[in-house]
Amino acid sequence: MKLAPIVLFVYNRPSHTGQTVEALKKNTLAGESDLFIFADGPKKETDRGKVKKVRKYIRTVDGFKKITIIERKKNFGLAESIIKGVTEVTNKHGKVIVLEDDLLTSRYFLRFMNDALNYYQDEETVGSIHGYVYPIKNTLPETFFLRDPGCLGWATWQRAWRLFNNNGDSLLKELVRKKLTAQFDYGNSYPFTEMLNKQADGRIDSWAIKWYASLFLKNKLTLYPGKSLVFHNGNDGSGTHGGVSDDYAVQLSARQIKISDILLVENKTVLLEYIRYFESIKPSYLFKTIKKMASNLNAFCRRIT
Repeated sequence: MKLAPIVLFVYNRPSHTGQTVEALKKNTLAGESDLFIFADGPKKETDRGKVKKVRKYIRTVDGFKKITIIERKKNFGLAESIIKGVTEVTNKHGKVIVLEDDLLTSRYFLRFMNDALNYYQDEETVGSIHGYVYPIKNTLPETFFLRDPGCLGWATWQRAWRLFNNNGDSLLKELVRKKLTAQFDYGNSYPFTEMLNKQADGRIDSWAIKWYASLFLKNKLTLYPGKSLVFHNGNDGSGTHGGVSDDYAVQLSARQIKISDILLVENKTVLLEYIRYFESIKPSYLFKTIKKMASNLNAFCRRIT
Protein backbone atom coordinates (compact mmCIF):
# COMPACT_ATOMS: atom_id res chain seq x y z
CA MET A 1 0.00 0.00 0.00
CA LYS A 2 1.38 3.38 -1.02
CA LEU A 3 1.03 5.72 1.95
CA ALA A 4 -0.53 9.15 1.57
CA PRO A 5 1.65 12.19 2.27
CA ILE A 6 0.85 14.07 5.47
CA VAL A 7 0.39 17.83 5.31
CA LEU A 8 0.78 19.85 8.51
CA PHE A 9 -0.13 23.55 8.64
CA VAL A 10 1.65 25.62 11.29
CA TYR A 11 1.85 29.28 12.19
CA ASN A 12 2.76 30.88 15.53
CA ARG A 13 2.14 28.31 18.27
CA PRO A 14 5.42 26.54 19.01
CA SER A 15 4.07 24.59 22.00
CA HIS A 16 0.99 23.31 20.18
CA THR A 17 3.05 22.48 17.09
CA GLY A 18 5.47 20.44 19.16
CA GLN A 19 2.66 18.48 20.81
CA THR A 20 1.05 17.78 17.42
CA VAL A 21 4.32 16.55 15.89
CA GLU A 22 5.26 14.40 18.88
CA ALA A 23 1.86 12.68 18.87
CA LEU A 24 2.08 12.15 15.11
CA LYS A 25 5.57 10.64 15.42
CA LYS A 26 4.14 7.94 17.71
CA ASN A 27 1.82 6.76 14.93
CA THR A 28 2.54 3.26 13.64
CA LEU A 29 3.16 4.45 10.06
CA ALA A 30 4.98 7.71 10.80
CA GLY A 31 8.44 6.42 9.90
CA GLU A 32 7.20 5.27 6.50
CA SER A 33 5.32 8.50 5.68
CA ASP A 34 6.34 11.71 3.91
CA LEU A 35 5.57 14.88 5.85
CA PHE A 36 5.01 18.30 4.30
CA ILE A 37 5.02 21.22 6.74
CA PHE A 38 3.55 24.51 5.52
CA ALA A 39 4.62 27.41 7.75
CA ASP A 40 2.62 30.60 7.25
CA GLY A 41 4.27 34.02 7.38
CA PRO A 42 3.59 36.55 10.17
CA LYS A 43 0.39 38.56 9.88
CA LYS A 44 1.65 41.34 12.14
CA GLU A 45 4.93 42.33 13.71
CA THR A 46 3.94 40.97 17.13
CA ASP A 47 3.63 37.49 15.59
CA ARG A 48 7.11 37.47 14.10
CA GLY A 49 8.88 36.13 17.21
CA LYS A 50 6.55 33.15 17.64
CA VAL A 51 6.65 32.44 13.91
CA LYS A 52 10.45 32.27 14.12
CA LYS A 53 10.23 29.88 17.09
CA VAL A 54 7.89 27.59 15.15
CA ARG A 55 10.20 27.62 12.12
CA LYS A 56 13.23 26.90 14.28
CA TYR A 57 11.41 23.95 15.81
CA ILE A 58 10.14 22.38 12.58
CA ARG A 59 13.69 22.30 11.20
CA THR A 60 14.54 19.87 14.02
CA VAL A 61 11.66 17.46 13.34
CA ASP A 62 12.58 13.87 12.56
CA GLY A 63 10.88 10.47 12.71
CA PHE A 64 9.35 10.50 9.22
CA LYS A 65 10.49 9.00 5.91
CA LYS A 66 10.98 12.42 4.32
CA ILE A 67 10.25 15.94 5.58
CA THR A 68 9.62 18.88 3.27
CA ILE A 69 9.26 22.36 4.78
CA ILE A 70 7.54 25.18 2.90
CA GLU A 71 7.99 28.56 4.59
CA ARG A 72 5.64 31.21 3.23
CA LYS A 73 7.23 34.64 2.90
CA LYS A 74 3.91 36.40 3.45
CA ASN A 75 0.87 35.66 5.57
CA PHE A 76 -1.61 33.59 3.61
CA GLY A 77 -4.04 33.13 6.47
CA LEU A 78 -5.35 29.70 7.46
CA ALA A 79 -7.94 29.36 4.69
CA GLU A 80 -5.69 30.28 1.77
CA SER A 81 -2.79 28.35 3.26
CA ILE A 82 -4.82 25.13 3.49
CA ILE A 83 -6.47 25.53 0.09
CA LYS A 84 -3.18 26.14 -1.69
CA GLY A 85 -1.26 23.52 0.27
CA VAL A 86 -3.80 20.74 -0.19
CA THR A 87 -4.11 21.60 -3.89
CA GLU A 88 -0.33 21.48 -4.39
CA VAL A 89 0.06 18.11 -2.68
CA THR A 90 -2.99 16.38 -4.18
CA ASN A 91 -2.02 17.54 -7.68
CA LYS A 92 1.35 15.84 -7.24
CA HIS A 93 0.50 12.81 -5.11
CA GLY A 94 -3.21 12.16 -5.76
CA LYS A 95 -4.17 11.98 -2.08
CA VAL A 96 -3.38 13.66 1.21
CA ILE A 97 -3.78 13.49 4.99
CA VAL A 98 -4.31 16.92 6.55
CA LEU A 99 -3.54 18.19 10.04
CA GLU A 100 -3.30 21.58 11.72
CA ASP A 101 -0.96 22.56 14.54
CA ASP A 102 -3.45 21.99 17.37
CA LEU A 103 -4.50 18.39 16.74
CA LEU A 104 -3.30 15.45 18.82
CA THR A 105 -3.63 12.07 17.13
CA SER A 106 -4.06 8.53 18.34
CA ARG A 107 -1.17 6.25 17.34
CA TYR A 108 -3.66 4.57 14.98
CA PHE A 109 -4.68 7.75 13.14
CA LEU A 110 -2.37 7.27 10.13
CA ARG A 111 -3.30 3.60 9.87
CA PHE A 112 -7.01 4.43 9.69
CA MET A 113 -6.48 7.22 7.17
CA ASN A 114 -4.32 5.14 4.86
CA ASP A 115 -6.48 2.03 5.13
CA ALA A 116 -9.60 4.05 4.30
CA LEU A 117 -7.93 6.00 1.48
CA ASN A 118 -6.85 2.71 -0.08
CA TYR A 119 -10.17 0.92 0.48
CA TYR A 120 -12.35 3.69 -1.01
CA GLN A 121 -9.91 5.04 -3.56
CA ASP A 122 -12.09 4.16 -6.54
CA GLU A 123 -15.45 4.71 -4.85
CA GLU A 124 -16.70 8.03 -6.26
CA THR A 125 -19.47 8.25 -3.64
CA VAL A 126 -16.89 8.70 -0.88
CA GLY A 127 -15.26 12.12 -0.85
CA SER A 128 -13.37 12.28 2.42
CA ILE A 129 -12.12 10.48 5.54
CA HIS A 130 -12.36 12.15 8.96
CA GLY A 131 -10.54 11.26 12.16
CA TYR A 132 -12.45 13.25 14.79
CA VAL A 133 -15.77 12.21 16.30
CA TYR A 134 -17.81 14.37 18.68
CA PRO A 135 -18.07 13.11 22.29
CA ILE A 136 -21.20 11.04 21.71
CA LYS A 137 -22.22 9.13 24.85
CA ASN A 138 -23.68 6.09 23.11
CA THR A 139 -21.50 3.49 21.41
CA LEU A 140 -21.10 4.12 17.68
CA PRO A 141 -20.45 1.59 14.88
CA GLU A 142 -16.83 0.69 14.08
CA THR A 143 -17.08 2.97 11.03
CA PHE A 144 -19.94 4.98 9.53
CA PHE A 145 -20.73 7.56 6.86
CA LEU A 146 -22.03 11.12 7.17
CA ARG A 147 -22.39 13.87 4.57
CA ASP A 148 -20.01 16.13 6.49
CA PRO A 149 -16.28 16.00 5.67
CA GLY A 150 -15.23 17.69 8.91
CA CYS A 151 -11.95 19.55 9.34
CA LEU A 152 -10.16 18.12 12.40
CA GLY A 153 -7.73 15.59 10.98
CA TRP A 154 -8.94 14.46 7.58
CA ALA A 155 -7.91 12.94 4.27
CA THR A 156 -9.07 13.05 0.68
CA TRP A 157 -8.15 12.30 -2.93
CA GLN A 158 -7.46 14.66 -5.80
CA ARG A 159 -10.69 13.49 -7.48
CA ALA A 160 -12.72 14.78 -4.51
CA TRP A 161 -10.67 17.90 -3.77
CA ARG A 162 -11.41 19.04 -7.32
CA LEU A 163 -15.02 19.47 -6.17
CA PHE A 164 -14.00 22.16 -3.66
CA ASN A 165 -15.84 25.40 -4.46
CA ASN A 166 -14.06 28.45 -3.07
CA ASN A 167 -17.08 30.70 -3.66
CA GLY A 168 -19.07 30.76 -0.43
CA ASP A 169 -21.81 32.95 -1.90
CA SER A 170 -22.59 30.51 -4.72
CA LEU A 171 -22.63 27.60 -2.27
CA LEU A 172 -25.04 29.44 0.01
CA LYS A 173 -27.36 30.33 -2.85
CA GLU A 174 -27.43 26.71 -4.03
CA LEU A 175 -28.27 25.45 -0.53
CA VAL A 176 -31.11 27.96 -0.27
CA ARG A 177 -32.39 27.29 -3.78
CA LYS A 178 -32.50 23.55 -3.16
CA LYS A 179 -34.06 24.09 0.31
CA LEU A 180 -31.29 22.12 2.00
CA THR A 181 -30.33 24.53 4.79
CA ALA A 182 -32.14 22.61 7.55
CA GLN A 183 -30.48 19.38 6.50
CA PHE A 184 -27.12 21.15 6.20
CA ASP A 185 -27.64 22.36 9.79
CA TYR A 186 -28.25 18.84 11.11
CA GLY A 187 -31.99 19.37 11.46
CA ASN A 188 -31.51 23.00 12.57
CA SER A 189 -29.44 21.85 15.55
CA TYR A 190 -26.24 23.72 14.62
CA PRO A 191 -25.87 27.00 12.62
CA PHE A 192 -23.65 25.82 9.76
CA THR A 193 -25.68 27.84 7.24
CA GLU A 194 -25.09 30.94 9.35
CA MET A 195 -21.37 30.20 9.27
CA LEU A 196 -21.47 29.91 5.48
CA ASN A 197 -23.42 33.17 5.29
CA LYS A 198 -20.76 34.90 7.41
CA GLN A 199 -18.06 33.48 5.18
CA ALA A 200 -19.86 34.70 2.07
CA ASP A 201 -20.15 38.18 3.62
CA GLY A 202 -16.49 38.25 4.58
CA ARG A 203 -17.16 38.23 8.33
CA ILE A 204 -15.16 35.03 8.81
CA ASP A 205 -12.43 33.36 6.76
CA SER A 206 -13.22 29.65 6.66
CA TRP A 207 -12.14 27.03 4.16
CA ALA A 208 -13.85 24.28 6.20
CA ILE A 209 -17.44 25.50 5.84
CA LYS A 210 -16.92 25.72 2.07
CA TRP A 211 -15.44 22.21 1.98
CA TYR A 212 -18.48 20.93 3.89
CA ALA A 213 -20.92 22.69 1.56
CA SER A 214 -19.02 21.59 -1.55
CA LEU A 215 -19.21 17.88 -0.74
CA PHE A 216 -22.68 18.09 0.81
CA LEU A 217 -24.13 19.58 -2.38
CA LYS A 218 -22.47 16.83 -4.43
CA ASN A 219 -23.95 14.15 -2.15
CA LYS A 220 -20.53 12.84 -1.20
CA LEU A 221 -20.01 10.73 1.91
CA THR A 222 -17.29 10.92 4.54
CA LEU A 223 -16.07 7.89 6.48
CA TYR A 224 -15.73 8.26 10.26
CA PRO A 225 -14.28 5.99 12.95
CA GLY A 226 -16.57 4.91 15.78
CA LYS A 227 -14.05 6.25 18.29
CA SER A 228 -12.18 9.52 17.82
CA LEU A 229 -8.60 9.35 16.56
CA VAL A 230 -8.09 13.10 16.98
CA PHE A 231 -8.18 15.42 19.99
CA HIS A 232 -8.49 19.15 19.32
CA ASN A 233 -6.33 20.95 21.88
CA GLY A 234 -6.74 24.33 20.21
CA ASN A 235 -9.90 25.29 22.12
CA ASP A 236 -7.80 27.10 24.71
CA GLY A 237 -7.99 30.60 23.22
CA SER A 238 -4.52 30.40 21.65
CA GLY A 239 -5.61 30.11 18.02
CA THR A 240 -6.39 32.82 15.50
CA HIS A 241 -9.90 31.47 14.93
CA GLY A 242 -10.58 29.49 18.10
CA GLY A 243 -12.13 30.21 21.47
CA VAL A 244 -12.13 28.52 24.85
CA SER A 245 -14.39 25.45 25.16
CA ASP A 246 -14.45 21.89 26.44
CA ASP A 247 -17.58 20.96 24.47
CA TYR A 248 -15.52 18.98 21.99
CA ALA A 249 -13.12 17.13 24.33
CA VAL A 250 -12.80 13.42 23.59
CA GLN A 251 -10.78 10.37 24.61
CA LEU A 252 -8.58 9.03 21.84
CA SER A 253 -9.04 5.49 20.61
CA ALA A 254 -6.49 3.16 22.18
CA ARG A 255 -6.97 0.55 19.46
CA GLN A 256 -6.90 0.29 15.70
CA ILE A 257 -10.16 1.01 13.85
CA LYS A 258 -10.88 -1.69 11.28
CA ILE A 259 -12.12 -0.83 7.80
CA SER A 260 -14.81 -3.17 6.48
CA ASP A 261 -17.54 -3.21 3.88
CA ILE A 262 -20.50 -1.09 5.04
CA LEU A 263 -23.46 0.39 3.21
CA LEU A 264 -22.59 3.47 1.14
CA VAL A 265 -25.27 5.62 2.77
CA GLU A 266 -25.39 8.19 5.53
CA ASN A 267 -25.90 6.44 8.86
CA LYS A 268 -29.24 7.81 10.11
CA THR A 269 -28.75 6.45 13.62
CA VAL A 270 -25.45 8.28 14.02
CA LEU A 271 -26.97 11.36 12.40
CA LEU A 272 -29.59 11.45 15.17
CA GLU A 273 -26.84 11.05 17.78
CA TYR A 274 -25.05 14.07 16.30
CA ILE A 275 -28.26 16.10 16.36
CA ARG A 276 -28.80 15.21 20.03
CA TYR A 277 -25.23 16.22 20.79
CA PHE A 278 -25.57 19.58 19.01
CA GLU A 279 -28.81 20.20 20.88
CA SER A 280 -27.05 19.45 24.16
CA ILE A 281 -24.34 22.07 23.59
CA LYS A 282 -26.67 24.69 22.14
CA PRO A 283 -26.83 26.73 25.40
CA SER A 284 -23.03 26.87 25.35
CA TYR A 285 -22.57 28.27 21.86
CA LEU A 286 -25.63 30.54 22.18
CA PHE A 287 -24.07 32.06 25.31
CA LYS A 288 -20.84 32.67 23.43
CA THR A 289 -22.74 34.34 20.59
CA ILE A 290 -24.64 36.60 22.99
CA LYS A 291 -21.43 37.43 24.86
CA LYS A 292 -19.72 38.39 21.60
CA MET A 293 -22.68 40.56 20.56
CA ALA A 294 -22.60 42.32 23.93
CA SER A 295 -18.86 42.92 23.58
CA ASN A 296 -19.33 44.41 20.10
CA LEU A 297 -22.16 46.62 21.38
CA ASN A 298 -20.04 47.89 24.26
CA ALA A 299 -17.19 48.69 21.89
CA PHE A 300 -19.60 50.59 19.62
CA CYS A 301 -21.01 52.55 22.56
CA ARG A 302 -17.52 53.58 23.67
CA ARG A 303 -16.79 54.89 20.20
CA ILE A 304 -19.84 57.15 20.09
CA THR A 305 -19.67 58.51 23.66
